[in-house]
Amino acid sequence: MIGNIETTIMQPTDLSARLDRHPVIKARMIRLLDLVDNVAGDLQRADDAEQRAIDELRDLGQEVLSGWAEKQASQMATRLEESHNVVRQVKKKVHWYSTFGTIEVTEQTYLNKDDGKLQRPFSNSADIQCRAYSVPLQRVVTDFGADVPFASVPTKLLEHYGITLPKGAAAIITEHHANQLSKEDDIGAAVTGGTTDILIAELDGSMIPIVETGDPEDATVDKRKKRKTQWQEAKLSLVRSSEDADPIFAVTLGDTKAAGDDIKRLALAAGFGPTTQVHALGDGAPWIAAQVEQQFGDQGNYLIDFYHLCEYLGDAAPVCGQGQSDDWLKKQKERFKNGEMQVVVAELEASLEPETVPDLQAPVRRCHRYITNRPKQFNYKAALDAKLPIGSGEVESAHRYVIQKRLKLPGAWWLPKNAQAMLNLRTLRANHRWDGYWKRITQCLPSLAA
Repeated sequence: MIGNIETTIMQPTDLSARLDRHPVIKARMIRLLDLVDNVAGDLQRADDAEQRAIDELRDLGQEVLSGWAEKQASQMATRLEESHNVVRQVKKKVHWYSTFGTIEVTEQTYLNKDDGKLQRPFSNSADIQCRAYSVPLQRVVTDFGADVPFASVPTKLLEHYGITLPKGAAAIITEHHANQLSKEDDIGAAVTGGTTDILIAELDGSMIPIVETGDPEDATVDKRKKRKTQWQEAKLSLVRSSEDADPIFAVTLGDTKAAGDDIKRLALAAGFGPTTQVHALGDGAPWIAAQVEQQFGDQGNYLIDFYHLCEYLGDAAPVCGQGQSDDWLKKQKERFKNGEMQVVVAELEASLEPETVPDLQAPVRRCHRYITNRPKQFNYKAALDAKLPIGSGEVESAHRYVIQKRLKLPGAWWLPKNAQAMLNLRTLRANHRWDGYWKRITQCLPSLAA
């Protein structure tokens, strides 16, 4: 057995006879052997030999698929005719797109004597239709389309596979699969009886460009005149075990409740159970703290990202530090890490600006308000003692490689439906569930045609 392929030992005469029945493939095999033996003497460099092998194997792949299609079409036609229940009709050409290029075959069509319906034996048995895309090719296109602009996909296909596709195919294929994803595809099912002791959860928002063109079903409206652009928040959530460096993600364009549902779904998939404690982090957005409390109750603890706190302290430092702002800022950071929040609050109160000073010109007042409005969200000492993070940099970094790398490209605007679908596709990849999705759909995916 080679890999997962069972091999049959045959005599050289048997192999020769089989190759004689397939002269095109026989000629290609001879070319491959010539390559191995360097018959022409022009393959001295490893790179040259590799490129020649790539070209030959690409051509061999197309010849193998074409030969298989011709054989299958002949066998299926013969089998159908043996039923004596059909009448021959015209022959029709069928072509589809594969990772080896366009494959074309001529198939005999028939009319069923009983119901008069047209029968296409090859198309039915091969589960293919004219101008369709093979599943392996769809996977390749979706892989590229998930990472780069759709307009760049044909160039990459030509570079890496030596094939071309119809215009617009990359967007059709990629968005088709993005819209096929289920919630279990991108995250996985909840872990039954989860027993993880501590989960780390982070939430944050990122703005992405959205365009709306009115009712997509209304063909009487000129959508160019109804075009509206806006920026919409994509709420990114991640969860991981405190002992695991690899998080799982979810993104929603929905409301804060949808983001809360995401974080709970992630937690369940990561092993959340009756005794699990959730250590959640984020910036000062009130909705994040509210969702942590709503989804996890007493099992959740929310901590303000330390960097966000330091931004407010940094703004107040020139006023409170009295010429020693760096030393003052460093001291307040240490106080927060030691659980001395009230000492910092007292220092801020001593330097509060008069109420007559506009808020934008009152950094101490803003810092004081930011802290006192969230008194239970700065317990950095407990987190540090438990060796848990005090910053939400993990989710903020994930914005770049999960969301922005694809959905925030210059000049790109997304329909809301497609934006959410592409976000789901990006999280599928980030959650390492790419293979699982393609294994699931390989057996049930209907043929996708141009």
